[in-house]
Amino acid sequence: MVKDLIRNGLDAVEEKLHRVVKTDVDVLDEASHHIIGSGGKRFRPRLLFLSYLAAGGDDLDEVVPMAAAVELVHTATLVHDDINDHSLTRRGKITVHARWGRTFALLTGDYLFTKVYEMMAPYGARMNTIMAEATVLLVEGETLQAVAAKSGQIDRETYKKIISRKTASLFRAAAEMGSLVAGADEAVAGHLSEYAHNLGLAFQIVDDVLDIVGDPETMGKPVGADLPQGMGAVALHNGRKVHSGIAEVEADPLQELMGRLRESGAVEVARAEAEEMAQRARKALYRVPPSPARDEMDRLIDQVVRREH
Repeated sequence: MVKDLIRNGLDAVEEKLHRVVKTDVDVLDEASHHIIGSGGKRFRPRLLFLSYLAAGGDDLDEVVPMAAAVELVHTATLVHDDINDHSLTRRGKITVHARWGRTFALLTGDYLFTKVYEMMAPYGARMNTIMAEATVLLVEGETLQAVAAKSGQIDRETYKKIISRKTASLFRAAAEMGSLVAGADEAVAGHLSEYAHNLGLAFQIVDDVLDIVGDPETMGKPVGADLPQGMGAVALHNGRKVHSGIAEVEADPLQELMGRLRESGAVEVARAEAEEMAQRARKALYRVPPSPARDEMDRLIDQVVRREH
């Protein structure tokens, strides 16, 4: 029953996303539909829907625009990330900047971000404040990552700060907004937010691991593209400042560097860290009253830490 509700809700999100980005400016229309139509895991709207249901909500239509707004924030960041990473493919399709160029990709990302205002407008000051705070943290996290990449150094503390802001903040906002719209008390909303925060940390750690060991065909993008930007697995492994390997990537074949990372034990340490975050998420979740939605959120933890793309 819950799965059917979520499936219907996600279908409504897809329709909403395509409707809201329509414009008579051809390049914005084409580029926006291109990135939205490339698919994705839709973890963030799924998380918002489940939090809404777990908190007692009974009409997903009430939060479809909000769920679409959360996904659109994420989608906008992908357009900009692909420019920074010089990625040519995303979700198995050509990236926006590779097809339309850097300038139109930047404008497309900006366009998607501004469309979020439109979808969030009906929800009032508190929900808009939560979304605004999450997006500020997201940009701060992306900036800290770029600073670390430029300096060529990153440590465990910096890495955790980066992923807490750039990834976990939006996960947390999705759960908090969904639960509050459903009328959750502050305690339940807090537990769901803590669950989502730790789930987001686990998600990003696994994402960084897959950039080292993942299969490009399964992932729909080249592996190793984010190594100069993060090196999170190495930071977690060493627990101290480490060189990002940018110079080595330029001097040696990328596959050689990735091979050394696989042999170093960094991947195993990072996976263990993701499992720890997953357990923290589960501990917070079990403070929420039992329900079919909570059961589905429990299964979502396993999907995050065991995913292959």
